[in-house]
Amino acid sequence: MAADTKPASVPWRRWSIALHRDIGYAAAALTIVYAISGLAVNHVADWNANYRVSKTAMTVAPITAEQEPEIVAAAMERLKLTAPPRSSFRPDPKTVQLFYKGTVYHVDLPTGKVIVEATVPRPVLYEMNQLHLNHAKRAWTWIADVYALALLLLAVTGLFVLKGRLGITGRGAWFTAAGLLPVGYWLIFLK
Repeated sequence: MAADTKPASVPWRRWSIALHRDIGYAAAALTIVYAISGLAVNHVADWNANYRVSKTAMTVAPITAEQEPEIVAAAMERLKLTAPPRSSFRPDPKTVQLFYKGTVYHVDLPTGKVIVEATVPRPVLYEMNQLHLNHAKRAWTWIADVYALALLLLAVTGLFVLKGRLGITGRGAWFTAAGLLPVGYWLIFLK
């Protein structure tokens, strides 16, 4: 009679730890990008996370033309602009705005006062925000989906890295429950 043999058990904890470690390494750089970008776009009401905006003032001779095409031509001449604007707008009878790529000229017609508003993308942060908000679309959508799945696996495997009183059945349960507090906040206050 053959000796009692135990079926080989799957070393699931070892696999969980290995997956957690390796996926964590693979996702580290993108996690840093998303974290920095997330902090930036969370405070969009306080500052422009994508562009640095500068405003300068200048004065040109007053513009007395009546029709918009003549007003735009006179403003271009006085501002020494050679290329026509992408578009123009008259928010009121005394103002014309000329829109160029990255620059808007706000011209007060009777006084000739001009505010030049220039926008320049913030280096690195602009690109991070474009990735985070998926403005690239196409292939980036698939990359972002794979990254989201990697984060899901990191969360699940992370629950089982430690065992005993420090693991999910001990101290880890309290931290996991604390991580659910934002969900409770959403259910109570934001729904």
